[in-house]
Formats: sequence, structure tokens, C-alpha cells
Amino acid sequence: EVQLQASGGGLVQAGGSLRLSCAVSGGTVDDYSIGWFRQAPGKEREAVSCISGYDGTTYNARSVKGRFTISSDNAKNTVYLQMNNLKPEDTAIYHCAATRRFEVAAMTWDTTYDTWGQGTLVTVSS
Repeated sequence: EVQLQASGGGLVQAGGSLRLSCAVSGGTVDDYSIGWFRQAPGKEREAVSCISGYDGTTYNARSVKGRFTISSDNAKNTVYLQMNNLKPEDTAIYHCAATRRFEVAAMTWDTTYDTWGQGTLVTVSS
């Protein structure tokens, strides 16, 4: 059974950077699509960035394009989310999730994902 361990959150000033990690165990990262989702207080959960284990296709939400980069390190069985030029509106709990589906459109739906890691809190101060 695949399990996910998210880490790397913290407190950072606006304009700063953080790198989130999603360590995969019980499975191989390239057998899954991995998505990063976030949920801010009072808001719905949204897809931030996703990567297909099949061919490396990525998706980034419009709000993070040009600032966030998702990548996969098969040797470390880990997916990273590099977040640059952070803004206060990026403040949220970030979760990573895994699915065996590889269609890009499906990767943006949280209902697609079978396995979720615990969240990691990202706080961006102005």
C-alpha cells in the first residue's frame, strides 16, 4: 500500500521560497501521478501542481504559473514542489496525493486521488 509523507512547510516572508517534499513509500513514484493540493481557511481545496508518473507531464494552476515548479526524483522516490516568489495568498495547508490515473485533466480533480499524505503548513507573511 502506497504511503505519502509531505514535509517542507514553514513560515516565510513574501517573495521568499520554500521547497515541499512528498516522499513515496510502498510503491514507485513513476507508477503514480502525484498532485499537490492546498486548502486555505474558509476556502475550498484546490489543485496547485501535478505531475504524471507515466510521461512527466505537469500541470500548474494559473495562480502559481511561473512561480511554482513540480518535479520528480525517481532515485529518491520523491516529488518536490519548488515555490518561489511566495505571496500571502499562498498561505495554506499543502497536501500531496497519489493516483494511478495519468490523464492531465483528471489530475486536477481531488476525487481522482486514492492516497493522501498529511498536510504541511505554509505561511507567507506580508
